[in-house]
Amino acid sequence: MGKLKILSFAAALMFSFGQTAWAKDNVDEKDYKSYPHMFFGLHGGGQITFTDYKASKLITPSYGVSLGGYFNSIVGTRLHVSGYQTKGGFSSLNETYDYKYVTSDIDMILNLTNLFSRTDDHMFNVLLFGGVGLNYAWDNDDLLALNNSGKVAGVQAWDKNLLSHNARVGMQLDAKLSKHFGLNLEVMANSLSDKFNSKISSRNDWQLTASLGLVFKFAYKDKKGQSAPSVAEEVWETRKDTVWYDDITYKDVPVQEKLESQIYYQISMAEPKPQAKINEIVEFIKNHKNCKILVTSYADKGTGNPSINMKYSEERTKNVVDALVKAGVDKNIITAESKGDTVQPFAENDKNRVTLTVVTGDGTKKEKVVSKKFRIEEKRYRVQ
Repeated sequence: MGKLKILSFAAALMFSFGQTAWAKDNVDEKDYKSYPHMFFGLHGGGQITFTDYKASKLITPSYGVSLGGYFNSIVGTRLHVSGYQTKGGFSSLNETYDYKYVTSDIDMILNLTNLFSRTDDHMFNVLLFGGVGLNYAWDNDDLLALNNSGKVAGVQAWDKNLLSHNARVGMQLDAKLSKHFGLNLEVMANSLSDKFNSKISSRNDWQLTASLGLVFKFAYKDKKGQSAPSVAEEVWETRKDTVWYDDITYKDVPVQEKLESQIYYQISMAEPKPQAKINEIVEFIKNHKNCKILVTSYADKGTGNPSINMKYSEERTKNVVDALVKAGVDKNIITAESKGDTVQPFAENDKNRVTLTVVTGDGTKKEKVVSKKFRIEEKRYRVQ
């Protein structure tokens, strides 16, 4: 538990340091290219070397340092050194033994995020890496003592030190804190010599490492520092120009307008039912001057006889005129006519039971008036 607390404290410290760096390094990212660049990193975490003992009892701290760079936004390389202490154990004795180690590798890095993205500047990047190197182990006194005591058998405890190969593959999640600082979480699997944990099994030993790291990025290429073609000095001057434009206004123009409406009746009916027609005529008169109204009523030939039909058409005319006067229309502007069935204004018989009203009056409409005007404006012109 004590080691986990130390690692948690270190992770919090590194994150806090990165956040402070973000505040101090708030730069305009348009001024530099994200790639290529170099980096230096510090890492801290835990590791386990797999054997037949309980894995939870074999977790030990691991620390590392790395130095590398990116050739472009996708491919990079690094020199990575890590290690400190590892453990092995015997289930039969319920005992563990400690020894120390250090691993150095040259890794190739592949930025998967940039590989599948059109842009190369992201808050988070997923990295795949793999490499080879050497592993150096020493201080195997715990296992040598157990071996000499006769408590264990079938082990090949190396003495003083052990130099072996190391091959690895891993992934990293890198979070950008600022232009110069990043925080990353890394997991890697290492393949080592079968002698590493002193238990001979005719196959390589495997070690799994997980660490949290803070990386410092540097040696960016400054966009402002890139060479640019020479440009002649620009010379500008101010001139006064005359600008012509259309000035648009509107004026009222007198116009004579006309409203036509029809009031239809049932057989033997003379009352004007559609009051809306009367209201429409009244509204037209309110909005026009010098109005005249012609009211003409008809009867259909298909029913009745000429004498009865003339009576109905006269009643229809009278009722419409009375309705208009009652609504406030001056009777002097109304001309009333009754045609009976002597005239049939419509081809359809039933439609000829009708009163037709034609209202004319003087109104106004808006007419656009366009006139040319000008103004003086100052404009800048490049002369060189």
